[in-house]
Amino acid sequence: MAVQKSRKTPSTRGMRRSHDALTAPTVSVDQTSGETHLRHHITKDGFYRGRKVIETKAAAVESSES
Repeated sequence: MAVQKSRKTPSTRGMRRSHDALTAPTVSVDQTSGETHLRHHITKDGFYRGRKVIETKAAAVESSES
């Protein structure tokens, strides 16, 4: 089993852990629906930056029924 030669200092431990912090995901609010979504991702309704970019299943069903 590997055993260290000498004890590591708190400073060394802190420097090693300096990149381990967790960050919360950044979310945006859609301009049209007010829905929150991840940055640079479309909303569940198919909107991106206030424009409809993809046809969703719910919208396709509504348009085919009428």
